Amino acid sequence: MTKRNHPDIWRVKLVVKLPALEACEGALDGVVEVSSWFLDDPEADETDENTDWCLEGFARVPPDRASLDAALAVAAASVGAPPPVMTIEQMPDTDWVLANLRDFPPISAGRFFVHGSHYDGEIPSGRIALRVDAGTAFGSGEHATTRGCLLAIDGLLRRKKILHALDLGCGSGILGIALAKATRRKVTAADIDVTAVRVARRNAASNGVAPYFSVVTSPGYRHPLIGRNRPYDLILANILARPLVAMAADLGRHLAPGGFAVLSGLLVRQERLVLAAHRLQGLSLVARIRIQGWSTLVLTRSPATLDVFCLGSRGGRAAGASEPPAARPAAMAD
Repeated sequence: MTKRNHPDIWRVKLVVKLPALEACEGALDGVVEVSSWFLDDPEADETDENTDWCLEGFARVPPDRASLDAALAVAAASVGAPPPVMTIEQMPDTDWVLANLRDFPPISAGRFFVHGSHYDGEIPSGRIALRVDAGTAFGSGEHATTRGCLLAIDGLLRRKKILHALDLGCGSGILGIALAKATRRKVTAADIDVTAVRVARRNAASNGVAPYFSVVTSPGYRHPLIGRNRPYDLILANILARPLVAMAADLGRHLAPGGFAVLSGLLVRQERLVLAAHRLQGLSLVARIRIQGWSTLVLTRSPATLDVFCLGSRGGRAAGASEPPAARPAAMAD
């Protein structure tokens, strides 16, 4: 019998329509340890309910196909959709960290250039280099929401001096580190996952911004350090739609009167839900950035202070609060 060198991992893969996406992901809870979704065809219209989405989950024990089939059928039926076709496969014996490093190409997002430690090429002139390896903490820059947030940060920095920021749900720390490196101002960061906090602290040190980057383990805004450092003139929250809604009032209490919030981790179709919760806190939409079905929202208490929002180095415009939602992802500067 051949000995496997790395942990056994099983992948559950579904192709589902947009209306059944969240319900089917909920059916995977407790079965897989991590899940994600993305457009099956990157060029497809993410707002079309007939567009196929790929939903993947990964587990370290073989999933029970019969019980998972039943749970998915119930989940799909709850939104009037047919049961999705599911595949379960054991992944090859691979060093996934090394594979991620090899597959993680450098990324440009506005003034920021994100690369792994394996990258030995040149840093483009005028770019701020962020060295972050793909690893156990979510948020290494390749995800559409991370790119959207980096573009939002770049656009805000072209119009406003950021003095005091919070990166909530920081993951690898890439957003807070990007801001600290661009401004040399102190950034408070927090994540509920102790591993993410450890990784973020290490990444801050490797990027030379440890003196400007304070990270703590915290469920939402509860850590005393977060309260002591408020109010913030910028709050970054790249998490998920439901936690964003649940913590909207907390964000309102921690944001300075003229402050901005960059919210992401939500699908385009979840924009209205997230916006409604934050409008109750007196915030208005300044801009939205859409990439591959994901949305990044820029909100402010003082919309009159920013008539046009600049996206990255080319000065592209994001859709403003008074404009109808765009059907296609917003163009990104590169």
